Amino acid sequence: MQEYWELYMKQIDGNIASVLVNVGISVELPSEDKFTVGFIKLKMKAPNERGLISEEEETQLSFIEDKIEMESLRYRVGNYVGKIVSNNEITFIYYLKLDFEWPSAVNSAMSAFPDYEYTFGSKMDSEWEIYHKLLFPTPVEWQIIQNHKVCDHLKEQGDSLHIARAIEHKSYFETDEQRNTFIAEIESEGFKVKNLIEPNENTTMVGVSFYRQDKPFYYDIDTLTLHLIDLSVQHSGAYDGWETSVVKN
Repeated sequence: MQEYWELYMKQIDGNIASVLVNVGISVELPSEDKFTVGFIKLKMKAPNERGLISEEEETQLSFIEDKIEMESLRYRVGNYVGKIVSNNEITFIYYLKLDFEWPSAVNSAMSAFPDYEYTFGSKMDSEWEIYHKLLFPTPVEWQIIQNHKVCDHLKEQGDSLHIARAIEHKSYFETDEQRNTFIAEIESEGFKVKNLIEPNENTTMVGVSFYRQDKPFYYDIDTLTLHLIDLSVQHSGAYDGWETSVVKN
């Protein structure tokens, strides 16, 4: 199983949620032998004020997570694909080859932590709907993940992120007409076109590179890029990300 994990935040049932997911396994789907989803829902003892993991309990919860994975390997029940932390609870999610050993694996793991309340279960999910619809990031969530990676990299270079500078974006479209109407709209919002991108060996689409003076701070860049995603979609196109230079105080 390929492993490439992403951690991000989202809203689930009106509550803030922290989601950890193995996005690497998506390239191996559909699965040839794992058609059942198994879950363990654990009530945290000392969540923080947002219902997420606190520093106080983080180490113990990590021990529990590792123990569950060890027992799942010992019983050969399947693969750990992610967890959701929300509303004072953690839900660990596995995809199982067979679920008849799942209770044994869960109870064996949790017997080492008798102070914790938990429930568990399993159900058929041959299409991996829980993985795709609940764990795997949407296009918007993917953009926020990438935004924060760039922001983190800028901060590591000594950038405060609060100074406005030219931020360059790209969007792609099927036709010149779609691109032209998009350009007219972004220019009305103060963006300037850097260059047009024509079809080449890498893409059959037409694109545009454009820029504006903005701050790349986390909240600001999320708001901006989500707006540009919506704007690109309104013109039947696709937003393709941003880049900028490091600016130090």
